[in-house]
Amino acid sequence: MPLKHRALAAVVTTVLLWASAFVVIRAVGDDLSPGSLAFGRLTVGTIALAVVALRYRRPLPRGRALAFVLGYGVLWFAGYTVVLNWAERHLDAGTAALLVNVAPILVAVVAGVVFREGFPRPVVIGMLVAFTGVLVIALGGDGGGVVDTLGIVLGLVTAVLYAAGVLMQKVALRSVDAVTATWVGCAAGLVATLPFAPQAVVELGHASGAAIAGVVFLGVGPTAIAFTTWAYALARTDAGRMAATTLCVPGIAVLVSWATLGETPTALGLLGGALCLAGVAISRRRPKPRVVETAATQETCEAAA
Repeated sequence: MPLKHRALAAVVTTVLLWASAFVVIRAVGDDLSPGSLAFGRLTVGTIALAVVALRYRRPLPRGRALAFVLGYGVLWFAGYTVVLNWAERHLDAGTAALLVNVAPILVAVVAGVVFREGFPRPVVIGMLVAFTGVLVIALGGDGGGVVDTLGIVLGLVTAVLYAAGVLMQKVALRSVDAVTATWVGCAAGLVATLPFAPQAVVELGHASGAAIAGVVFLGVGPTAIAFTTWAYALARTDAGRMAATTLCVPGIAVLVSWATLGETPTALGLLGGALCLAGVAISRRRPKPRVVETAATQETCEAAA
């Protein structure tokens, strides 16, 4: 499979699993508190990633790279996960995904300036279209969830943590492979959530089988698999372009929550989801190279004439 197709497959895998995570978090939120759910998820994710990392036996990051990996591990894997779990006690899955996906705008702006990725026209247009879809989803509501001020604030905090994590990871991936970067980052997040361990043991002991299955899914799918495929793709493309791709997550989350949780989307919600997907398709397009006519080419043409 060509490299660009592998990267695209990795992006699609990431988006689908991350969208499903919003729904599963919402579904198990009654059984597990935010910290306990984060600790359980990261425990499963770290174990799954360790198995893969031990098989590949890649060198561990050192120095500046290690600092960035530990940094985004604490901010993204730990902080983001705990705050998102808390936010979804106050928000439906679709609205939570909507607020979190303010992050790609932050990533694209910072990456365009700091990483000198610039602002390619397809990315800018695509992000505007996709973010319009996000706003349409917000206007349409979800038809079955709850929203309050605290939930909105928490959702925006998760967006900031997400954006900071992506930008730090982009730097780390210059010298660290995707599997190792994800494993060490997840382990750092697990260590940061250790204060929730005693509470998690108690709550998991009384949780339903469905809730425990949800924790395992979150650890293996949206954490171990999705973060690895994300890192793989991020190492091979611009941070802004990758972040723009995740703008379709709210649309998918709305559809999945509709099918599984009965949070029925409105017509505006469906329209917004379509706009998100269209915007992502535009942002993934590569600008056509300009044909520069040199003086030698002109002379050749004139001679031929």
